[in-house]
Amino acid sequence: MSHKVTIPIGPYHSLQEEPEFYQLTVDGETVIDIDVRIGYVHRGIEKLAESMSYHKIIFLVERICGICSTSHPIASVQAIEDAGGIEVPDRALYIRTIVAELERLHSHMLWLGLAGHFLGYNTVWMWAWKYREIVCDLFEAITGSRQSYAMMKVGGVQRDIEDEYIPGLIKGMDDTLRALDMFKGAVLDDPVLGARLKGIGILSKEDALSYSALGPTSRASGVDKDVRRDDPYAAYDRVKWNVITQKEGDVFAKAVIRILEMYESVSIIKQCVQKMPKGSIDSNPKEIPPGEGIGHAEAPRGEVFHYIRSDGTNSPARYKVRAPTYMNFPTFKATVIGETISDATIILAAIDPCYCCTERKMTAVNQKTRKRSFTGDDMIKLSQEKTRRLYKRMTGKELR
Repeated sequence: MSHKVTIPIGPYHSLQEEPEFYQLTVDGETVIDIDVRIGYVHRGIEKLAESMSYHKIIFLVERICGICSTSHPIASVQAIEDAGGIEVPDRALYIRTIVAELERLHSHMLWLGLAGHFLGYNTVWMWAWKYREIVCDLFEAITGSRQSYAMMKVGGVQRDIEDEYIPGLIKGMDDTLRALDMFKGAVLDDPVLGARLKGIGILSKEDALSYSALGPTSRASGVDKDVRRDDPYAAYDRVKWNVITQKEGDVFAKAVIRILEMYESVSIIKQCVQKMPKGSIDSNPKEIPPGEGIGHAEAPRGEVFHYIRSDGTNSPARYKVRAPTYMNFPTFKATVIGETISDATIILAAIDPCYCCTERKMTAVNQKTRKRSFTGDDMIKLSQEKTRRLYKRMTGKELR
């Protein structure tokens, strides 16, 4: 006897760090349909970018995602450089690569720790976050910040990696390598985790291609694609490394991909340190001529894409961002349906979703009339008014 029930997950849920809504339709314990709804957080990044100078935009897009706070700036500066035909010094290209791969290590370790926590394997959680500190300390040493590194700029990088930091960087990579060996044994050879994750949430290669999945989500299904290799940027075509793929397409394969990719990141960083030439880190461009430009980068979750249209002024006429999670969300139709309720949240977490990356809403639309209720400016004013009310409620003073 069929017994269909609708189960809402979110927009606020203990497993989700950010607001997102999943509506599961289940028959008994089996998921038979899923509806994913985004847009619970108004950010307006694209609209804000159109009122900022090119220099300031880099700091804005850095805040699209705290974990991808280098991937978005790299794609952004590359889009601007593409529009302006701007060359970047070789040393800056190597520095961009080092910072990007440190970010990949940071992101994958964070995901691994959270995955262990969600599964009740808190030892992996504590290990992963302990050794993630090595990467965060390296970031603090070479950029001045453990997050939001402010390293990118149009035509190069904001600051150099001084020679005095190189020994610490190499030691940090050696320590990370030993930690990865431990993770590899603890996760990949664990029979309990294998039983829990193998065969769960399978995304076939055909479905990965049909849904245009990106990053580890697609590579775990045998899709051999990586922007770093297929359309090289920074210094990725000047060092040797491998694109990691698996064919199973399940949750376990996604964990394998991320662990093995961290080995490649360590190798890339070490090679960049050895090969990085002396010289300038900035070509100091003066203006951006009218035109269009695109920039993309292989973020830890997949391809980040930025588009810019310049009208010759100091601000873009149009700015567009596409983040990987936005592309990976639809794969839930292929991976969650047919699975049990208890596995649904694990499958959702397996794509390493970044909800804030998907939030680009600039207007609010009435669902019945299909007419705009608020423009981007209206929503900014509403946000400012709410901030003033909250400030007065907490302090008893007017916000100036």
